[in-house]
Amino acid sequence: MPIQRLNHAVLYVRDVTKAVAFYGDVLGFKIVMEMPGQAAFLQAAGSTNDHDLGLFAMGAQAADSPAGSSAVGLYHLAWEVDTLGELRAIRARLVQHGALVGESDHGTTKALYARDVDGIEFEVCWLVPADRLTDQLRADKAARPLDLDAEVDSYGADLRGGIGVSVPALG
Repeated sequence: MPIQRLNHAVLYVRDVTKAVAFYGDVLGFKIVMEMPGQAAFLQAAGSTNDHDLGLFAMGAQAADSPAGSSAVGLYHLAWEVDTLGELRAIRARLVQHGALVGESDHGTTKALYARDVDGIEFEVCWLVPADRLTDQLRADKAARPLDLDAEVDSYGADLRGGIGVSVPALG
């Protein structure tokens, strides 16, 4: 029985209120259930999922995660958007919040990397639809700087990404 997709992620954060504000302002998540000051469950704007992100308060004294520097652990979560226009809008919000830390073109994936208010890294990406994949794009896995304007010029701002890759092809 194969896994089909990630249902939700849960993060430990210092301050739930600040984390909720960040994920709401930057990525458009909405609260679906909350235990004020302790926990919140958020849903992505385009989701029909019960919740996509759970946040649990650890308090201001919580240390940064040593994952990646002195311990194993999760590196980042990646959320997918439907269009390059959406990716561009999220990029603007990430810049506005001082959260953008990188942009990469992985050939088949166009990605933004950011850190939330607790320094937890995440990715927001757009996937080239299957009918636009070339052998060159599939073979080229080296990360290059992302030129989002050039990608929009190439694919358009409204082309739905991920079709036939991360979501079923439209019948």
